[in-house]
Amino acid sequence: MSAIAVTRAYVALGANIGEPVKHLRAAVDDLDALAETRVVARSSLYRSAPVGLLDQPDFINAVVAVDTKLAALELLHQLLAIETRHGRVRSVANAPRTLDLDLLLYGELQIQDTELTLPHPRMHERAFVLLPLLEVAPDITLPALGPGRDFLPSVADQAITRTEPL
Repeated sequence: MSAIAVTRAYVALGANIGEPVKHLRAAVDDLDALAETRVVARSSLYRSAPVGLLDQPDFINAVVAVDTKLAALELLHQLLAIETRHGRVRSVANAPRTLDLDLLLYGELQIQDTELTLPHPRMHERAFVLLPLLEVAPDITLPALGPGRDFLPSVADQAITRTEPL
């Protein structure tokens, strides 16, 4: 890696059609293969019920931490390219998917534009994001929100099960 600063970013992974576990594990390899990016931590896999569109299979979710020299927007574009390579088709909101990659945090960056909002606007409201995030970063502080663990009571009623290592 060159003299450009390294930033710690967190990416949520989810899938519920095809072979979800296979897609998530392959996506982690794809993330680790990105230029100037290395996966430095990975959560367990978690099974959770769908949100929004309920008539679909349960999701398998995880979170990884990456150290990257890519700019936030370039990292987002790379995540979208990985989704496409794994057969992601965008139809309706909350539809079943072979792979979903969400950029949750990029250092302390706070941004809101048409392409990217950081921190991810709903990450602290969803157990399937918050629990695996806290597994890889137990003391994380969410920019403009506070300690991540402070949001655990608000997601305690959401059904989620840790299943196996990623």
